Amino acid sequence: MDFVVNKTFVWLSETFILMFKHILSGDKLQTVKVISDPEAFQQLADETRRKMIYLLRVKDMTVSQIAEQLGLTTQAIYHHIRKLKDVGMIEIAREERVGHFIETYYRATAEVFHITHGESGTQKDYEMGIKAALEGLRKLGMEVDCSPAKVKELVRVQKKMKEGCAMKEWEDKVSNLGLDFLTQQAVIEYASQISMAEKEFDELQANEKTVWQLLRACVEAPQVKKNEKKKYVKKK
Repeated sequence: MDFVVNKTFVWLSETFILMFKHILSGDKLQTVKVISDPEAFQQLADETRRKMIYLLRVKDMTVSQIAEQLGLTTQAIYHHIRKLKDVGMIEIAREERVGHFIETYYRATAEVFHITHGESGTQKDYEMGIKAALEGLRKLGMEVDCSPAKVKELVRVQKKMKEGCAMKEWEDKVSNLGLDFLTQQAVIEYASQISMAEKEFDELQANEKTVWQLLRACVEAPQVKKNEKKKYVKKK
């Protein structure tokens, strides 16, 4: 009888540790994670992986749960899991004992990912990023007609802005402060601006205006209806 009780106690103890080891260890989901590996950007070009990241930011899930949610086979999900783990975008959150099996739960490694091209970013990487952003504007209802030449010019200006920007240095430091996302973005922006000389700041503004001009040449924002404009007219 004692043997059975002891065996049951050991089983319950193991189960408890597997379920809550991420809590016991003080493991906390990172708010913002900066990723400079170009391969991560390539992985996110896949719609299924983007959906998986979205799901795993909300809650921990098993491969079976993800497969059911996305209507795919567990084999396909395992393939995507390996790819996303390799670039550091998902991780094992915890393991739970289910009968004689151990069920693995996965989660995103951060609430928000900031993907930077870094020094190894290629022309193709930058172009893919800009095209994805333009597609997002199209989904917002904007008319987008951006020629390959304008995309290349946007890439040129953004590379120039990145070369003279100190944000990357501050992103790495601020990401470990435990601040919420909006506060982190404000701290990074302020620290970067304070670190600039006046000439650098003037160049940044000039480049930002160039980007604005290029976007205005490519994108037509939806017109605000007359009755909506009235909301913004100050009453006398």
